[in-house]
Amino acid sequence: MTRKKEYAEEYKQRVLEKLMPPIGKSVPEVAKEEGINRNTLYGWVAKARDKGAKIPNSSPSNNRKWRNEDKMKIVLETYSMNEVELSTYCREKGLHVSDIKEWIKRMEQSFDDRVEVESAELTAQKQRSRQLEKELKRKEKALAEAAALLVLRKKADAIWGDPEED
Repeated sequence: MTRKKEYAEEYKQRVLEKLMPPIGKSVPEVAKEEGINRNTLYGWVAKARDKGAKIPNSSPSNNRKWRNEDKMKIVLETYSMNEVELSTYCREKGLHVSDIKEWIKRMEQSFDDRVEVESAELTAQKQRSRQLEKELKRKEKALAEAAALLVLRKKADAIWGDPEED
């Protein structure tokens, strides 16, 4: 029976730092270097992400591909920074200013697109509401007319009598 290896938290943190920018190695590379099972390392990555760590995904071409959640966190962290602060942040994290600016632009655009979609939906709902109100008024008029005719018929029957009685 094999025993599960226990790793110190400090060791796990050092290993995870190799996956993060600026080092930015892939999980298979670090697993091979450290002699750790790849699945174990993926588990550590998942737990670190749950705690808020920003670790990019590995792609086969060895270019780093950031998850949307991480992009959003980075955009939120850097949105109010000036150019100097942003450049410093990027150097520390191994990112490019142009990437962050592109992420900001895409995020703002997605909000604008959502507003346009919601605006179109609202316009359609208003139009549908107007149609239903128009139909309701028409039916109310028809009902009022039918009620008036019924009342007149009853009055006529009361005055002249029921024609069926003859």
